[in-house]
Amino acid sequence: MQLRLRTVVVCVALTLFVLACSSESTSSPPAAAAPQPVVITPGTVPVPVATAQPVSATAMNQNECVPSPSPEEVPPEVARNSSLWPLPNRDYASARANFDSNISSDTIDRLEAVWTFDLPEKTNWGAAVSNPLVIDGVVYFQDLPSNIFALDFDTGKAIWNHRGEGPSIAPNGLAVGYCKIFAAVSASEFEALDIDTGLTLWTAEIELTDHEGINIQPIVYDGLVYLSTAPRSEKGLYLGDGVGIIYALDQETGDIVWSFNTVDSDDIWGNREVNSGGGAWFPASIDTERGLTYWGVGNPGPWPGTEEFPNGSSRPGPNLYTNSVVALDHKTGELVWFNQVRPHDNFDLDFHVTPILTTEWINGQDRDVAIGAGKTGTVHAFDADTGEELWVTAVGIHQNDDLTEVPIGESVVVYPGALGGVETFMAYAEGVVYVPVMNLPTTFTASTKKTESLDGTGILVAIEADTGDILWETEFDDLVVGSATVVNDLVITSVFGGTVYALDRANGEIVWSYQASAGLNAPLAVAGDTIIVPAGMPNRGGNKTRLIALRLAD
Repeated sequence: MQLRLRTVVVCVALTLFVLACSSESTSSPPAAAAPQPVVITPGTVPVPVATAQPVSATAMNQNECVPSPSPEEVPPEVARNSSLWPLPNRDYASARANFDSNISSDTIDRLEAVWTFDLPEKTNWGAAVSNPLVIDGVVYFQDLPSNIFALDFDTGKAIWNHRGEGPSIAPNGLAVGYCKIFAAVSASEFEALDIDTGLTLWTAEIELTDHEGINIQPIVYDGLVYLSTAPRSEKGLYLGDGVGIIYALDQETGDIVWSFNTVDSDDIWGNREVNSGGGAWFPASIDTERGLTYWGVGNPGPWPGTEEFPNGSSRPGPNLYTNSVVALDHKTGELVWFNQVRPHDNFDLDFHVTPILTTEWINGQDRDVAIGAGKTGTVHAFDADTGEELWVTAVGIHQNDDLTEVPIGESVVVYPGALGGVETFMAYAEGVVYVPVMNLPTTFTASTKKTESLDGTGILVAIEADTGDILWETEFDDLVVGSATVVNDLVITSVFGGTVYALDRANGEIVWSYQASAGLNAPLAVAGDTIIVPAGMPNRGGNKTRLIALRLAD
């Protein structure tokens, strides 16, 4: 039985320090743009080809393709790599916990950088925000400019790459299954690539307005690829006439099997020209027994309003299904239940974080639950069958976020702000949820908003999954943006300035840290004796944006 601390332990973060980033090998993507994927041979000019260079012996571990799945089948790549990192959050329950690794508090001091792969192309949000996948000895990764890379897990050498068609303007990333790589190659194009060559197999026909885009790391199950659009495009964010629609595509053809509009209003709450909202920024969790997908949904817009329509008055009512968790039938997209945690949100407090699926002993019985969170700075447990809220816990600083509107002519400072609260993925292990929190305010009037800077603080919070009670909190003097990841007796997170931290899961004590070559704005992957760290944000942490492989030394 796990010992659970019932006192709150608060640890002040260690002062950031720089560790030397030793590397046995360094790789870079090709400098020249190409319309087709290319094979990289070290020391030569990339040439478009139709087949890939042979991969390492490790990479050829049972890499058999099954393009057409049988009913209810987990993709074979996911099934045979369950001990590695085959899905965005490792498993369909989105627990982000790896107990198959050799990394623990006893061994973590032996981690050292064994290879890096440069990510020189950047957007306004850096070079990397997505979670790497590790499958059959290959690391698959997409950078923010939408380039896709297949790298040898042992060496970091490129096997192939696929040039993006345009930058992502929000989270992106890959899914792997049925011999294919699935990804948005721009904000408006979603493709399937051949897993061995990176060549395009199909492009989905998804209709978008000028103010909508595809900004998500997809997930694959039972022959379907799940993704979402959101009201964000190259023209801007929440500009009007933009909604988020969840799609399930046939993995074989790219045809749309079903869609679900996260805005429950044909005219976008009465003013299509001004209003927008909804969509999923993060992938779903999937209950393979119930056949349900669970999604966190973004906020409505405009927020907080406009001069003509202050305090969201252009969109009266609760603005369903924004700021909600929705449970959808995985085969049909039928809405099974929803729970809206913040009706008529005026402060951009998305409830977007992927819900964690687990079973807990609650009120004298086993309850299957979906645990969600978001920029609301709250963590909620819902009954997985009905959506009933079982508990809610506030995390981080809260100030004025209970307001439903801002008095005309006044301004208020709101915590969590538009870039605060729970921004990134949580983790779960043995009855405890680990929650990364950002304390960053935004100043609002009835029609304007301003986040002064990114100089905020962060917390990693451990919460009992059966009661919502806080077990411990560890404070950091920087924004905690690297999600939470469990590996054995440790929980790992990272901060904006570029430091990766490992904490003792029992009490939150920091036991190890590593300074990356750039800032961190992406989750990491743990596979075997290796941690893959996407260092993608050039800032005070450094400007060498790259993937870094940290591996246990012999």
